[in-house]
Amino acid sequence: MMDRVTIPELCLKFAEKSWADTFQLVRRCMEKSRDESRSRKPLERSLEKLQEESNVCTINTTKLRLEIIAKQQGMSFHFAEATCYLSADLFYVEVLLLPCGEVEEVKVVPHGESPVPSESLLQLLRSKNFAAFSLKLQGLFAQYNIPGDNEIKLKLLASLQCLGKDLWKIAHLPREQKYFDPEMDLINNGRIGDLIMGKEDCPFTMRFFIPPTNGTKTLVSDLNPVVQAAQVTVVVSNVTHKLQMASVVPQPPQLDPQGYPVFVPLNEVPNEMLPACFLLKLQPAMPVMPSFVKKLSQITDVDLQWAPLPKLLMRDSLSANSSWEMTCESNMIFTVTLPGGVMHSYVFPGAAWDVPAHRGAVVDSVPFTHPGHVPALLELLRHQCAINTLLRSCFIFHCASPGSVCGLHFEVLPESDSSFSVTFQPPDADSLGVLLVNVPKPHQITCSLFGANTRDPSINEYLSSVIMSCMSIPETMRMLYNKLEDITSVPLSPSCSATTETENDHSAPSSTAVADTSRALATFSQSAAMPKDGFSVADLARSALTVAKSESILEIN
Repeated sequence: MMDRVTIPELCLKFAEKSWADTFQLVRRCMEKSRDESRSRKPLERSLEKLQEESNVCTINTTKLRLEIIAKQQGMSFHFAEATCYLSADLFYVEVLLLPCGEVEEVKVVPHGESPVPSESLLQLLRSKNFAAFSLKLQGLFAQYNIPGDNEIKLKLLASLQCLGKDLWKIAHLPREQKYFDPEMDLINNGRIGDLIMGKEDCPFTMRFFIPPTNGTKTLVSDLNPVVQAAQVTVVVSNVTHKLQMASVVPQPPQLDPQGYPVFVPLNEVPNEMLPACFLLKLQPAMPVMPSFVKKLSQITDVDLQWAPLPKLLMRDSLSANSSWEMTCESNMIFTVTLPGGVMHSYVFPGAAWDVPAHRGAVVDSVPFTHPGHVPALLELLRHQCAINTLLRSCFIFHCASPGSVCGLHFEVLPESDSSFSVTFQPPDADSLGVLLVNVPKPHQITCSLFGANTRDPSINEYLSSVIMSCMSIPETMRMLYNKLEDITSVPLSPSCSATTETENDHSAPSSTAVADTSRALATFSQSAAMPKDGFSVADLARSALTVAKSESILEIN
């Protein structure tokens, strides 16, 4: 029987070993695994951790680090004459090393093309940012990871390149500018968004939505806005599709009345029937409502799992500092802190959101087969992004400071697939007000205020401009509350008072309903204490909501 070796003895035995010896030992253990049924993942993670912690730079350590990255991405690796080759079927990357282990040059070599130097990959390796290098390599691998045998791979690659050229032509057609900032206008208003292609070291990607950060300064604009993007690639499908093998956008382009190109029919250009389709891989995946999924499904078919939309938005929005809770009725309550220490509480009633019409599903990819599909798909996704951004604004703010008290409470209810209402108690009033937020188009948001006893006819236009500039419900409600406080603080002149009474008489049904709600609220306030877990207006706002809904639907229609 062999003597047992203690940990102190092992430490003493390997105390004088160099980092290179340690790397070689772990690597030999990986290459000479006695039990093939056991995973080598722990050894790979150990070797990667050693590489991260070591500051030693030699040609062997750099080579080993690149080999680990290649294997993680499913690529082959070999080394010859001071050059590392990270290879896939349709491209490879050359990394030329200096004797000291530093990187001299990086080249990307697509199939059948000449090597192209990559400054971005070079700088990542020179700065030892191997994680970012690995991530970028992952994008390239996904771009060129085309399924099928060699003949099919080459045909699909050629078809993808033709698609890219046509999307580039569409992206550069003249258009009307809708945003002051050129980059934001390109992303949010461009027919193809901000198209990134033509560079061998960058995946074929389009950025198509970013929340506006101009206008009122808010906490939303202090955060890094999430840019919604999509990588364009090709994947296997269960049925064959006719895919282009040449451009379908004539030169010069002929435009239809909407400003889009008139495409050459696929039958009139070289094409192939292939068991594949193009794909928009959404980065990140995004929650989509049923009505939008139905429109997407006209050109795609995806398997989705449904859940209330606020829950899906909440999953990737809340930070460790966020404050929220779930009541026994499945109401989601979020606490929001705005500039100046103002705190809001937002209630999303589970009974209203957890119904088929207002559930959502996370979509991570959208298949298509023709470049003409892309502009329509992007407008549809932008529309959903605008709605998601507004709802998400209710729970992405920083947490409150110790001792803060939440003074303003709101209830958010769905009204249609593109509108929702926010119920609140106006300042110095015992009645309820309702703000209807309608998003009929990706670039259009309108606000309609009901039951707040305001005498300002321009307030709806004012609120619509605020919400368009900040894309934030809490910020819009803060501005509304400040506006109402200013209005109520100004005394009415006798003539204005008489005029207001006359106007109120002409809207008797609405005033009566709001008065009934006011009495109900006053009765509740006298007979019930404030709940400890936050004040939900769910049961108090029903009559006001009914009135607001009927009035707002008439206005919208």
